[in-house]
This record gives sequence, structure tokens and C-alpha cells, in this order.
Amino acid sequence: MDEDFIVVTTYDIDGAEIEKHIGLVQGSTVRARNVGSDFLANLKNIVGGELVGYSKLLQTSREQAYARMIEDAKSKGANAVLGFRFQTSTVASGAAEILAYGTGVKIK
Repeated sequence: MDEDFIVVTTYDIDGAEIEKHIGLVQGSTVRARNVGSDFLANLKNIVGGELVGYSKLLQTSREQAYARMIEDAKSKGANAVLGFRFQTSTVASGAAEILAYGTGVKIK
């Protein structure tokens, strides 16, 4: 990612002065499971353990949503995001939206 761009989960940045509040910035992706992962997940349900295919799918989805949020923030003139969060919701059977969001700000 961009080293000059700051993303924090808090609502302030220690030592930074907020010049302007831009407002909501967000990025999302919708991903569906695949048949191969579902089959392996069903086997893991029997013996236990991490569902690696799903873990990788979610990690990739979070990274994409995060990158899209930063693109949105930059396009609106922000150079930082406060109150960063992820949210996941089911949009269809076997498909989920991963949303990354926060408050875009311009800091000095």
C-alpha cells in the first residue's frame, strides 16, 4: 500500500491536525464460494481444522476491499482514514460482501 496514506481504527491520529473531514469512504467486493472449497470444507467439518480455502478467499477479499476504500478516499482528496472497519454480509446463498469503510480526512 501507500506509505504516505494513514489508516487507523481510532478517531484521531496522535500528533496530527485534521484539516478537513471528507466523510464516508468505502470499498467492497462480493465473492462466492466454489464447489471445490465447499467439498473440502465439508470434509473438514467431519475431522475439524482450519478451512484454508475459505481463509484465503476472505483474506484476498479483505485486501481488495481495503485497497478500493483507499482509492475512494484518495479520489475524494483524503490522505488518511479514521475509524476504519470491515463488515461482512451475505448477499446470496454462497456469496458474501466484504466492506471496508471509515471516515476520510485531510491531515496537515
